Amino acid sequence: MSEAVPWWTNAIFYQIYPRSFADSNGDGVGDLEGVTAHLDHVSELGVDAIWLNPVMVSPMADHGYDVADPRDVDPLFGGLGALERLITEAHARGIRITMDLVPNHTSSAHSWFQAALTAAPGSVERERYIFRDGRGPSGGQERSDPGNDLGGTPPNNWVSVFGGPAWTRVADGQWYLHLFDAEQPDLNWDNPEVFSDLEKTLRFWLDRGVDGFRIDVAHGMAKPPGLPDMSNPDVEMLTLDDHDPRFNHEGVHDIHRGIRSVLDDYPHAVTIGEIWVFDNADFAKYLRPDELHMGFNFRLVRAEFDPADIRGAVENALAAAGLADASPTWTLSNHDVEREVSRYGDGATGLARARAMAMVMLALPGAVFLYNGEELGLPNVDLPDDALQDPVWERSKHTERGRDGCRVPMPWSGAAPPFGFSSNPDTWLPMPPEWSALTVERQLADPDSTLHFFRTILRLRHSHFHFTEFDVEWLQLRDDALAFVSAGVLCVLNTGRTPLELPAGELLAASAPLLEGQLPPDSAAWIVTG
Repeated sequence: MSEAVPWWTNAIFYQIYPRSFADSNGDGVGDLEGVTAHLDHVSELGVDAIWLNPVMVSPMADHGYDVADPRDVDPLFGGLGALERLITEAHARGIRITMDLVPNHTSSAHSWFQAALTAAPGSVERERYIFRDGRGPSGGQERSDPGNDLGGTPPNNWVSVFGGPAWTRVADGQWYLHLFDAEQPDLNWDNPEVFSDLEKTLRFWLDRGVDGFRIDVAHGMAKPPGLPDMSNPDVEMLTLDDHDPRFNHEGVHDIHRGIRSVLDDYPHAVTIGEIWVFDNADFAKYLRPDELHMGFNFRLVRAEFDPADIRGAVENALAAAGLADASPTWTLSNHDVEREVSRYGDGATGLARARAMAMVMLALPGAVFLYNGEELGLPNVDLPDDALQDPVWERSKHTERGRDGCRVPMPWSGAAPPFGFSSNPDTWLPMPPEWSALTVERQLADPDSTLHFFRTILRLRHSHFHFTEFDVEWLQLRDDALAFVSAGVLCVLNTGRTPLELPAGELLAASAPLLEGQLPPDSAAWIVTG
C-alpha cells in the first residue's frame, strides 16, 4: 500500500488475550510461545495485524493492566525473548504486532509507587502520582491516628470504574487516586517526568519491531484542576458520560500530541485509542493529525440487533471519524464486553445473528477488530462465583460479575477440557465441556462451521472490497432489513421474521443458506451489483 494510504486504514486486527489463547508450558495460563505456536491459525484467518493485551511485568491484579515494569515482559508470558520471537515469526507471515499501552496508571508494585509510599507528603516521589490530603478540619494532617481523624473523608467523591471509592488512604493519612483498582494508582500527568518515562517505553518497544499501540483509557490521564466532585457518583462500571470530571479533560490532548511526536519517528507504527467519549466533536479531537491515528468507537458494540439502531451506530461512527478525516474503526467484541453470540440472544439465534453482524461489520470501510474466539462463535460463559477473578467482582461487593465470562480460554482440539489450550486441566478460568463442538479442530473438519465462514468472508473482504473512501450508500428494502453499498458490494441484513427477496447480482457470500433464493431471518449477504 502506498505511503498515502497507511497500512492500518482498512486493516483487520485480531485481538489476542494472551492469558486465554494458548498455554505452552502447562501452568494453565496462556503465554507468548503459545501465540507463536498458533500463528498459522491467525495467518490462515487472513488478518493484517495482532493486538496483544498487556504482557508487561505485572502482579496481575487486573490481569496485566496494572504494570509494574513497562519495559519488560512478565515471566508468566515467557519474558522478553518470547515476545521478540513472536514479532519475528509474525512479521515473517506478513502480520504486524501491536501492543497494549497503559499510560493512565501503574501497578502499586511499580518502583515509583513503592518509593512514594515511603516518601513524605509533597515529595518528588509523591508528585509522580495524585496524592492529596483528605477533606475535613484536620485535612488529613493528624497523622498520629489517621484512622480516626476528621481528614478521614476522601479528597472528593470520585468513584472507581470498578466500584467503590477512587481513593485509598496510606499510613501517614494522605490519599491517592485510582480510577480503577486500588492496585492501579493514577499517574500525575502534570509532572513532566511522567511523559519522559513514557517516551522511553514507547521507543523501547518500537525499536524492537512493535508496529504500534492500543492505548488504554486514552480519554483519561489528564485530570481537571481542583479535582471537582462528580455530579453523579453512582455510575456503574464503564457507564461514562461526556460530563464526567474523571475523564475527557482538555489537557489529555497535549499528552496525545506528545505521544504522536514520538510515533512520527516511526512512520510504520499506529496508535489506536480506547476512547469512551460519545460526543462526536469531542471524539474527533482525539483523531486530529497530530494526535491518535485511530480511535475505538464502541457504538456498534452497543447497538441492538435492529436495523435503525445499527444504521444509527454506523452513521454516527462514520461521522465522528469523518470530522477528523480519520479511518473509522469497527468491533463487535473485546475482552471487556459480553461476547456477541450471547448479547444477540445466545444459542442458535445468537450465533446466527453474530455471523450476520460480522458480515455487516466487515463490509464497512475502515479498520476492523476481531477478538480471539469470535471466529469460533464462542458465547459468554456463566462461570461459578468461586472462579471469578476480575477485580470488579470484589470491588462491587459481588453485585457486578465482571468480564471473566468473555475471557475463557480458546478451545483448540480434543473432546474434553482443556481442549488443547493447555496440558494442565486446571486452566486459569474453567472451560465448559460443551465447547467440544466449538474447537478449532472440529470446525476445520466442518465446511459449514463458523471458522470456515470467517475465513471465507475475510478473504472476500480482501479480494472484493476496494475501499477508496469512508462512505456507504444506504438502500431501503424493507423496514426490518438493513442494506448499504460499500466499495462496490451490497450488504443486506435481514433482522425480520420472514425471508427477504435479494436484489439482483452475484452472490458473494451469505451467513446462512438461502431459502429458495431468499435471505432467511437473522442472516446477511454480500452481493456484487455492478
